Amino acid sequence: MKQVMVSGGAVRLNEVPVPLAEPGTVLIAMDHSCISIGTEMSGIRASGVPLWKRALRQPQNVKTAFEIAVADGPAAFRRIVHDQLSLESPIGYSGAGVIIEVGDGVEDFARGDRVACAGAQCAFHAEVVRVPKNLVVRIPDNVGFEAASSVALGAIALQGIRRAAPTLGETFVVLGLGILGQLTAQLLRANGCRVIGVDLDRERIALAESQGMNWGVHPDDGEDVLQVARITGGTGADGVIITAASPSDAIVSTAFRMCRRKARVVLVGDVGLALQRADFYAKELDFLISTSYGPGRYDTGYEETGLDYPLAYVRWTEGRNMSEYLRLIADGTLDLKALITAVHPLADIAAAYRSLQGGADRPLMVLLSYSRAEQAPARRVNLAPLAATSDARVVRVALVGAGGFAKSMHLPNLARLKGDFHLRAVVSRSGHNAAYMGKRYGADYCTTDFREVLADKNIDAVIITTRHDLHGRMALEALQAGKHVLVEKPLALRESELAAIVDFYGNDRSARPILLTGFNRRFSPYAQRIGALVAGRSNPMIINYRMNAGYIPLDHWVHGPEGGGRNRGEACHIYDLFTFLTGAKVSQVHALSIRPATAYYAASDNFVATLSFEDGSVATLTYTALGCTDHPKERMEVFVDGLVISLHDYRSLEVAGVRQKPLATRATAKGQSEELVAFARSIRGEAGWPIALWQQLQATQLSFEVDRLLGQPN
Repeated sequence: MKQVMVSGGAVRLNEVPVPLAEPGTVLIAMDHSCISIGTEMSGIRASGVPLWKRALRQPQNVKTAFEIAVADGPAAFRRIVHDQLSLESPIGYSGAGVIIEVGDGVEDFARGDRVACAGAQCAFHAEVVRVPKNLVVRIPDNVGFEAASSVALGAIALQGIRRAAPTLGETFVVLGLGILGQLTAQLLRANGCRVIGVDLDRERIALAESQGMNWGVHPDDGEDVLQVARITGGTGADGVIITAASPSDAIVSTAFRMCRRKARVVLVGDVGLALQRADFYAKELDFLISTSYGPGRYDTGYEETGLDYPLAYVRWTEGRNMSEYLRLIADGTLDLKALITAVHPLADIAAAYRSLQGGADRPLMVLLSYSRAEQAPARRVNLAPLAATSDARVVRVALVGAGGFAKSMHLPNLARLKGDFHLRAVVSRSGHNAAYMGKRYGADYCTTDFREVLADKNIDAVIITTRHDLHGRMALEALQAGKHVLVEKPLALRESELAAIVDFYGNDRSARPILLTGFNRRFSPYAQRIGALVAGRSNPMIINYRMNAGYIPLDHWVHGPEGGGRNRGEACHIYDLFTFLTGAKVSQVHALSIRPATAYYAASDNFVATLSFEDGSVATLTYTALGCTDHPKERMEVFVDGLVISLHDYRSLEVAGVRQKPLATRATAKGQSEELVAFARSIRGEAGWPIALWQQLQATQLSFEVDRLLGQPN
């Protein structure tokens, strides 16, 4: 399918695979989408700003980049700069069309429904979009797709009105008569208010007056504050709604000075906010912020997982604002005919965005129209690979899940290991992300459908880097399809998933594909050196490991059903490292957590787990989110046979008790690249399994047992 993408200050139409309808979402074949002139043009301009200029505007990013260059070396820094310069981003957040597919758990919509949708994370300018159900509303029968495609803008204007709480007979000023200002003026009139509109464009003032606005004010006709004072009989406005977009601080100052005592000012647009106390203090004004479409915006629970707010407690949510906006169009309260300036076919995006680049003739509202194909677009897009391979020793691999870790670690490593791997496919839940990463790293094709790679006979192995809750199921399906699997930790979040993998292998794994869980730390040069030092020991070991894990907000996905918590999601790394160093099975497990005094921390983030092994060794993990992230994250001490081995954050190793060549690396070396090499060698038959199956199962089972001891649900 075709989708509009932004890069380097320009828009282009890319071919990307169609997304899958996930639980709680619907797929919509777009009929029209609405270009948000202010927001989108700002984003396009920002994408074309040279990196050094962006850095000057965001000094914190300069500091972060410098720290990366020092810690990980210039190669990592160059890669980050290249990725930023070549980044392609989707654009668009308001549209209307017809539902073509409904995900599990969606009962309020059916295929064929005419709907409008919103959301900068989903309602893109694309032929097909996947939208969570709470950001989708039905279109009344007498409202066309063109008008309905402005639903996000309408909800934004409506929420600004709700924040202002106008009452019958009040006088309100609308600062800025772009599309949001035009809608706001009409909505205020519908509330029984007298409306004063202020803008630098006389044509926009005239248009608003033709739609019922009472007075128009142009600064050239006299100071705008004085004009408002004269219109209101010297008292000032009951309220001001700012719908302008400008970096100037003068707009807010002007709004305050237009108000009567005890009035309110609502900020809807994006303006400078260097506030002057004298402008609002004496009048005791209320300054309110209107957050986009309404309650629910930026709440993952509402927008992504479909948790609605009870109407009796939250009367107007995002979705209810969207529905009400369409109802106001349907009954004639709002008139959009004069506001829609131009409609361009999707193929003509260059002309559409050129018309928005400034000048006196800049349109007010521009729509894109889509011609819906009779056949559904494909979920796979073939790409032009950077290099083909005919070497039978090279493992043909598919990367499944192109998120942050895959982008920063696996994909760059695969690119460096061309003698071991050929990237056959990239799979991502977002079509534009699959296409971009596939092109960036030279894949043969990209897709949003995991089943494509399972059926592809030209794929030897899959690397699974999705969110944690999908690992166990996807790993099993890939193994059943005959693919070797490297699945990022954790191997599974549920005991039933782990049991299914055990059943798959049975008692004989010789004819089965290789399974490797991404316990990369054991492959690091540090763990390998420690393993060699303790291999000939004559006594059990005591191992102390401290994980200064850092705080993650409790509403982050890692803590929820997708992540399974930090013990299963991260501490399993250390349970595997203990298993690697001892080479033994666990005999006893003990675990205790603290009870945080405030709800800021989770008990499951702050615990101590002690493991006793059959060889007599004892290993203790202290895992905490209480510490400061400026302190190194990981430290391990091993006491054995007169030796003290100290590992410092996978950057240096000290050994006391024996003469040993120092080991240190400039960058953190946690074994991700070495893990891939071991995986390739194992697939080629040059070595056995990188990690014995029983060890992978033990590390995962230990995470389940620790959670049980900490009182966490299974």
